[in-house]
Amino acid sequence: MALTFRQVRHFIATAETGKVSAAAAGLNVTQSAVTASIKALETELGRKLFDRHSNGVTLTFDGQQFLQRARTIEASVSDAMRGPHRWGTQVDGTVDVAVSYTVAGYFLPPLLSRFWRAFPGITVRLHEFERDAIEQSLMSGSVDAAVMLVSNLHDRRSIRSRLLLRSPRRLWACANHPLLRKDCLRLADLAGEPFLMLTVDEAERSAMRYWQRTPHVPNVIFRTLSVEAVRSMVATGMGITILSDMVYRPWSLEGHRIDLKTLDDEVHTMDIGLAWKSSAKLSAAARAFCEFVALAYPGPEPVQFD
Repeated sequence: MALTFRQVRHFIATAETGKVSAAAAGLNVTQSAVTASIKALETELGRKLFDRHSNGVTLTFDGQQFLQRARTIEASVSDAMRGPHRWGTQVDGTVDVAVSYTVAGYFLPPLLSRFWRAFPGITVRLHEFERDAIEQSLMSGSVDAAVMLVSNLHDRRSIRSRLLLRSPRRLWACANHPLLRKDCLRLADLAGEPFLMLTVDEAERSAMRYWQRTPHVPNVIFRTLSVEAVRSMVATGMGITILSDMVYRPWSLEGHRIDLKTLDDEVHTMDIGLAWKSSAKLSAAARAFCEFVALAYPGPEPVQFD
């Protein structure tokens, strides 16, 4: 298979932004280059990776599966090019890391697995907190760093952050739901539908940020901390919701299908990032952890952990 790393990067950027134009701008390449990469990938794989629509693109089921593999490829190449040898010698020690619920369940495990293989001498102690407690623990010095939803970060003066991943938020609905057939889908179309509101990690507060830009309010029939409860209820047709691609799975525990659709209204992304106290002097172990995480999700500019 003539798969290239360039194609993988173009695919990931498009999947994360939901738009070819935004992916091209972020990568500083032409839209035609991104389009060609994706077309070549789909030809090589023999699978359709994106559904195209007027407001951008949405991953197909095959695209969702390939995204996980593509991120592993990108991270492995980054490790090989700028891996543990950059620290010169093996680093030992302990690092305390605060995490939010969503990050702990849907983002962190594969990243930690790779970190432990690269730095077997470092012990990572995880502490799950809500956002306000994470910020307090960073400021008090009880943790060295945090992996959290930086889109919710409050104290941006005392706490620095590095964006790792933008996860688009889309409509979740049961298979064959009438809303999925609409050419143009707006929040106004959802207002009369039974809505399932996730509340964990300040999800409801985040949701109301985009609802409040319209004259409409969601018809909330159930609020819950459980992603799996929302998944099962959506899949059985009890209601709809808007959640990020990071927590999306196409099937409920009962085996019912959940489909996605991008809204034409602006709905902000869920941003996962690394955070640390601005004035903190990081230990060698903490610095190794922060640099490893940052390199696993390369950004447009290098970051200094001073």
